[in-house]
Amino acid sequence: MEANKTFYRLDIADWKKKLLYWANEKFPFLAWTTGNGHPYLNGPFGNFLFLGHSELSEPSVWDLPGWKVGIIGYDLKNRIENLQSKNPAFFDLPDVCFFEPEWNLKIENDGFSSTHPFPEHWLIEIKNFKLPHYFHTACEVFPQISKEEYLQHIATIQQEILEGNTYEANFCQAYFGTYENWDPIASFFHLNQLSNMPFAALFKASNKWLVSASPERFLKKEGKTLIAQPIKGTIQRSSDPIQDKINAESLRNSEKEQAENLMITDLMRNDLARVSETGSVQVKELFGIYPLPRVFQMISTIHSRLQPKVSFRQIIEATFPMGSMTGAPKISTINIIDREESFKRGWFSGAFGWIDDEGDFDFSVIIRSVIADMEAKKLYFGVGSAITVDASVEQEYEECALKAQAIFELLRGN
Repeated sequence: MEANKTFYRLDIADWKKKLLYWANEKFPFLAWTTGNGHPYLNGPFGNFLFLGHSELSEPSVWDLPGWKVGIIGYDLKNRIENLQSKNPAFFDLPDVCFFEPEWNLKIENDGFSSTHPFPEHWLIEIKNFKLPHYFHTACEVFPQISKEEYLQHIATIQQEILEGNTYEANFCQAYFGTYENWDPIASFFHLNQLSNMPFAALFKASNKWLVSASPERFLKKEGKTLIAQPIKGTIQRSSDPIQDKINAESLRNSEKEQAENLMITDLMRNDLARVSETGSVQVKELFGIYPLPRVFQMISTIHSRLQPKVSFRQIIEATFPMGSMTGAPKISTINIIDREESFKRGWFSGAFGWIDDEGDFDFSVIIRSVIADMEAKKLYFGVGSAITVDASVEQEYEECALKAQAIFELLRGN
């Protein structure tokens, strides 16, 4: 956001909800982001609302300057590398979906600021907006594969590791649902209450929605600095402060989790080196332990200095998809998980974020997120974990359930 902006105070109850519901009626494209005040190295998401009418064509996303907000779907990998996705999709999703925001609002507790004058009649409309009487956030969901099938796939992947075809693979399973009434805006606010995350986001592209409680940053660009923050390593929080501290130390000292994290950190270092000045790639923090609402996460942070005149397209082609959602080595592991998984990931495990008019950007990893098609009346979400040769299949299955816990509570109406 530019320094020259006007602040608009809204002293009304539920003004944030009213603003979003009003925006949903006015604009076919919107994105709401919040970092929930998390003390995240290099900062969490800012608190923004982006509004627009026009989807950008794909060449414009890569080549034209100016603000852009949107999603890079996981299956863009098939165009970056010689790959393919044969698994069935729950519904069609574009590999690249961005819009040009006409209004960029910075959200604060008692109002918002805007770099463009906000029409007075819009402020009146927001204040007088009538919220729905009932918020539909529940939806019956079903696993796409059984626990027995999951365990069989893990055994196959571990055999691939023994044969030297991969060292670590992020295998994902999916859950899907159908509905008559489901409210993505109410679902976002409810999910953010259940599990407020540093990269929470709500994204609308016509009838397609993303409701995200992501803990992970993919890439951030600040001037010439490129920042990657892969997550590998998860353990449950405890309501007992003593046990909670024990859990954090257990994760910090876990050789298994450190080995998983180190493999992905090295992969990301190599990816960043492809577009960075020689010798500039540095690990700023290795095996950082971060407390989130339900879990501790092990997060490493890598910085580099970009080579001159490197484009956004070149950065994405060098680093996407992110190693934390694939494994190592990346290409052979992607082929293995595409074969073993039973669904087309689509937007899941892709990236959501924005690019500003200076070319800086911030993108999260689309995990712990619900993806919905309001026209088809379908939704799905994916969840996965890193499989290594010594991974316990039962523990990996339980880790997936832990990661998806808040989404299950949301969709069950808890």
